[in-house]
Amino acid sequence: MGRYLLMLKGMFTKPENVKMYWKEFMNQCNDIGIGSLPIVIIISVFLGAVTTVQTAYQLVSPIIPKSSIALIVRDSVILELAPTVLSIVLAGVVGSKIASELGNMRTTEQIDALEIMGINTRSYLVFTKILAALVVIPLLIIISAVLAIWGGRLAGDLSGAVSSTVFDIGLHQNFNPYNVFFSLSKSYTFAFIVSSIPAYYGYNVHGGALEIGRASTTSVIVSCILILFADYILAALLL
Repeated sequence: MGRYLLMLKGMFTKPENVKMYWKEFMNQCNDIGIGSLPIVIIISVFLGAVTTVQTAYQLVSPIIPKSSIALIVRDSVILELAPTVLSIVLAGVVGSKIASELGNMRTTEQIDALEIMGINTRSYLVFTKILAALVVIPLLIIISAVLAIWGGRLAGDLSGAVSSTVFDIGLHQNFNPYNVFFSLSKSYTFAFIVSSIPAYYGYNVHGGALEIGRASTTSVIVSCILILFADYILAALLL
């Protein structure tokens, strides 16, 4: 924990070359955002579709209107499925990439070479990744929520569980804008975890290829555990 906090503290220094920092930041935004977009689209659409079908299977009572299916899918996606499930997926996709990239740079002494040149590697390599994740991952979660709701609407129409018209009516019922704020709060928290934890394990790798693999695996496990723990804490505090 001490080494992790010292790494975060060492990030906040004046950039040696603003243009190089900006270029690295944009590269990380592209790698994290565009690189993760295909898996985000696939997971989100099917996540919403499965949620709609299973909710329709459970609500068999004629007393409950079918528009309630859309209401349940909407709130489930916004509050939990989009931010939490997607962040766990990104912990494996983005987190392992960050840890292995920094670990490879450490073992091949590229980080040492940058430090000899007078560059603060914590700021140049770690801070740009964390900042890019804080910018891009919440956007991915917003896209995921929209696609999940659309996938649920499509699945309900194709399966005959609920028509598109009834689904649209349910989407507008009892909408609470605070749910969006809560979802974004989780998004930024999870984005910081997904980027900073793998960066710490990758930055402090010592050894060879075997240690890089172990650091990558450990970073994903720790990130997933911290995401679930933070999910509970935020739910207890904000709801």
